[in-house]
Amino acid sequence: QVQLVESGGGLVQAGGSLRLSCAASVSTFSSHTMGWFRQAPGKEREFVATISWSGGSIYYTDSVEGRFTVSRDNAKNTVYLQMNSLKPEDTAVYYCAARNTVVVARTTGEYHYWGQGIQVTVSS
Repeated sequence: QVQLVESGGGLVQAGGSLRLSCAASVSTFSSHTMGWFRQAPGKEREFVATISWSGGSIYYTDSVEGRFTVSRDNAKNTVYLQMNSLKPEDTAVYYCAARNTVVVARTTGEYHYWGQGIQVTVSS
């Protein structure tokens, strides 16, 4: 069983930055693909970013490309999402997810474990 705990969310003005962290309680963290998703009120959960076990494969949704950066530290069992140039439309609950394969994925159904989510609010 994998437990994921997100931190670093909050309220920020448009144009500002936040860094989300996700700590995983699993000894085999380095063999898991990690992903970030978000869900705005009244909308479906959507893919934001994914990173392979080595960090060699990274993908973003188009709307965050060039503004968000996903990274991981396998020694700390932690994945990060650096969010810059935030926009009001980035407001959502952000979820960390883990997939117990080395193949990256971009859909919710392909991830096996989820964090509880953390609120990110961007004011205009």
